[in-house]
Amino acid sequence: MADKPCRPAKLYAFNENNQWDYLGSGNVTSVPSESQGMFLVFRSESSGSLVLETEVLPDTPYQKQKDTLIVWSENENHGMALSFPDSESCQETWEAICRVQGKDPTVNVTQDLLDDLEEDINETLETDDLDELPNCELSKLKQIANLVTTAFSSPLLRRRLALVLENESYIKKLLQLLHTCENVGYTEGLYHLNTIIKGMFFLDKTALLEILFSDECIMDVIGCLEYDPALDQPKKHREFLTQNANFKEVIPITTCKLRQRIHQTYRVQYIQDILFPTQSVLEENCLSALKTFIFLNKMEIIHMLQGDDEFLPQIFEQLKDKTIDNDKRRELLFFLKEFVAFAQILKPRSKDALFKTLTQMGILPAIKVIMSLDNFQIKSSAIDIFTYILDHSPSMIREFIIEDQQNENGSLFINLVIKQMICDTDPEQAGALHIMRLLRLILDPDNMIAMPHKCERSIFLNFFYKQCMHNIILPLWATTSEDTFEEDHVLTGDINNKYCLHDYQTAQLLGIILELLTFCVQHHTYYIKYYILRKDLLRNVLILLKSKHTFLVLCALRLMRKIIGLKDEVYNRYIIKGNLFEPVVNAFLDNGTRYNMLNSAVIELFECIKVENIKSLLSHVVEKFYERLEWIEYVQTFKSLKFKYEQEKDRKSQKSLNSMQSSKIFLCRARDLEKNEVSWNRDIEHIEEGETSMQPLESDCQDVCNTFMETEKTTENEDKVNLPKRTSSGDLKFTHTHSTGDTNGTDSPMRLVDYSDDEEEEDKEDEKAFRKRPHLNQ
Repeated sequence: MADKPCRPAKLYAFNENNQWDYLGSGNVTSVPSESQGMFLVFRSESSGSLVLETEVLPDTPYQKQKDTLIVWSENENHGMALSFPDSESCQETWEAICRVQGKDPTVNVTQDLLDDLEEDINETLETDDLDELPNCELSKLKQIANLVTTAFSSPLLRRRLALVLENESYIKKLLQLLHTCENVGYTEGLYHLNTIIKGMFFLDKTALLEILFSDECIMDVIGCLEYDPALDQPKKHREFLTQNANFKEVIPITTCKLRQRIHQTYRVQYIQDILFPTQSVLEENCLSALKTFIFLNKMEIIHMLQGDDEFLPQIFEQLKDKTIDNDKRRELLFFLKEFVAFAQILKPRSKDALFKTLTQMGILPAIKVIMSLDNFQIKSSAIDIFTYILDHSPSMIREFIIEDQQNENGSLFINLVIKQMICDTDPEQAGALHIMRLLRLILDPDNMIAMPHKCERSIFLNFFYKQCMHNIILPLWATTSEDTFEEDHVLTGDINNKYCLHDYQTAQLLGIILELLTFCVQHHTYYIKYYILRKDLLRNVLILLKSKHTFLVLCALRLMRKIIGLKDEVYNRYIIKGNLFEPVVNAFLDNGTRYNMLNSAVIELFECIKVENIKSLLSHVVEKFYERLEWIEYVQTFKSLKFKYEQEKDRKSQKSLNSMQSSKIFLCRARDLEKNEVSWNRDIEHIEEGETSMQPLESDCQDVCNTFMETEKTTENEDKVNLPKRTSSGDLKFTHTHSTGDTNGTDSPMRLVDYSDDEEEEDKEDEKAFRKRPHLNQ
């Protein structure tokens, strides 16, 4: 049964990911076994080592495909395949297998293969053609482009193509054809180069990107990407990068590697953002290696800059220098902004360490100096850097704000930020809106939990409401009040008398301020409440209900709704005393029967009072405004308010009546008890007087005792709670809240005022009376 000892072949294995892995080239031999069977033995061509030895079993399914391929599956190896260079070698091996299994060698299948192996292995074998790529010649560009395009039909083909292209010299030779095509005007060749280079990006291999982004190749790569077949004319990206995008060293960079990494990262970022701008989900996933490359470059740049003991300190020193010109300051600031933006990719621990380092070097004092300058572009960049730091650590910003107030050197840093908000020149107030969100982040008590002891929540909020809040509401005050808002630390400038209630830009700013105040009402209950009451702030806010801008009116209503929703009686008394529902009702009635957001907002506000049963406000609204609102029938809110008001009024009346009745009943019971005791004392005296002349009948004595006991028992059962108790002195002590009236003389057992002498005297009388009592049971 011995066959030819060596047949050249390639061995493949089907892996767990349902893909074919190439195990190498070698020689396969058919070796007889002791059990009249046969082994297929495969040895490596290069080393001669044993790669596979498998026995041909009767129940193992085999299949021959396309005359040069044998595929089989077995228990140990899920799937195996042998690819022969010619059909003769394949047929000889196939006949040997069929003899062992007793099958007809003219049939291509001995048994059905497993379902997982039904995938056509022929596309895997196409990678054999990728062992060597065509030569880098103009005439071969189309063939190379087609090869790259077809490789994306199979993951295995992509991997094989990437391995072949990792030959650095091949890519360099390919890129040299760019200049040849441009010189001879070979447009079709340039389109082929564009396809080839784009294909290399989508292979998503870092090793390929290292070659493409090297100093020797990157500009030629960008040149190939200029010739997109979808564009009528090529884009001049190389010209832009070499002439327009000039690299400026704001501080001299002494490390060549750092300079090279900065240049490379800028160009690679340009490729990602400009040359691959709109990517489908599939393309985005295929460019993950490109994103990773940029990420790692930025990490390396950050670490090299952070490790330089002179570079960053020089930047902050110059930024704080007020004598340098604005152009130089702008360049320094742009560099710092880009550097801080790079830091966003760091892990939390590394980012925290970096920002702490920047803080120690003085980044926040530098930003304060910039914020005090009169240059919009520079201040906008400073706000961007401030945003990065605040997003990372609000507590770091709060610490600096508290420390800044102790310097007493010019304006406070936080007030400079507020001034940037209220002086925004954008008609849409985009900058003011952004800064308002930053202030909310600073004032959010939820992120004050982990603050260090020296900057606790109460300390910071107390400082803010004392030193800063008046600057925030200054536009509101200037718009709604004729008085001058006089406070220490108030912002100077032309802020007063420039706001108009109906001006759109002013309305936008006031809406932003009201949104911040609403946030404070929700999160700073004590501090904002004290401020609103002290400044009578809500009254000024409600003046905005007269604005022609509905969004501003709704902002004012939203603030009042938030206050009412707290159900705080201090706020409620403030609203009632100030008659602050008057402007709300007026705005509602002025709106008429129009069904709009104003109508809905006011109705919802009153609905809240009804549902939450805020009794003080409910009574105030009904008593003060119901006559003006009772005609409204398209909603039942106001009638329901009236109904609840009447219910509460009836309940109070009934309670008052019940209280009066209880008081009268109590007085009657007290008088009855008083009479019973007087009668009892008289009976005792009569018994004592008749004791010398006549022995009392037992029945009479028992009647007297029974009468007393029944009286005591009845009174006790009728009102155990309100029953007056006898003190040690014999007085009756009343626990009811109502007075029982005046009592006359010493006959009354009730006393309005206790006197110690009277108590001693009455104690003696009680002892005497006790000694006079007869023993009725004798």
